[in-house]
Amino acid sequence: MRIDVLTLFPGMFEGVFGASLIGKARERGIVELNTVNFREFSGNKHGTVDDAPYGGGGGMVLKPEPLFAAVEWLTAGMPEDARPRVILMCPQGETFTQRKARELAAEKHLIFICGHYEGVDERVREYLATDEISIGDYVLTGGELPAMVVIDAVVRLLPGVLGNEESAARDSFSDGLLEYPQYTRPADFRGWKVPDVLLSGHHAEIAKWRRRQSLLRTLKRRPDLLEKADLAPEERRWLAGLRSALSEERSSGRREIPPGD
Repeated sequence: MRIDVLTLFPGMFEGVFGASLIGKARERGIVELNTVNFREFSGNKHGTVDDAPYGGGGGMVLKPEPLFAAVEWLTAGMPEDARPRVILMCPQGETFTQRKARELAAEKHLIFICGHYEGVDERVREYLATDEISIGDYVLTGGELPAMVVIDAVVRLLPGVLGNEESAARDSFSDGLLEYPQYTRPADFRGWKVPDVLLSGHHAEIAKWRRRQSLLRTLKRRPDLLEKADLAPEERRWLAGLRSALSEERSSGRREIPPGD
């Protein structure tokens, strides 16, 4: 995969692109990562990339010319059917999810646009960007940090990046649910013991426990995810019973469902 990032602050990406899994994927040639300072495409001797908004108002707006010119430079000579996805990072975009990460990981080439100031000229949204992505309902100084988040989520899904390919399949949100609890040695730490089933060696029972723990954790922390999850009828019945027990637990103030059950 090739990823190009249009940014006014390319230095922000140096540490991220050189460390951890992204750095290793880059070294091994799994992903090519480039930053492009679109100020170089301003077309004026002052390197101006922003201007006051038409109609008045506070702040400045990124001009369309530098962004269009930068993307056109990156895609020059490409056939129309090989054009990359152009992703604008902005608070108004589609909320980023694991499903979106998997969708983008199937692409060969991605271009990210990192906005700043009061945003970008609307013509960038309408005629240049193919996707608009937000990482949450809050506002940051620019699109650099959100772009890093999306790139990290996408790169780790590329074949060969993770040491264990099963890791991504078990991650939270990979099947629409939160991940089950994980434990490692020691089996008894300060009197807090690992659930017996995980020490039993019975893989079918372990799988059953993990699935139910995933359902329970999702029910407690992100019940909205269950509405879209692909669940078996018996799992929905089990969850219905849990909802009733949790409701009684909250009303009584007692803990009716131990974390290991």
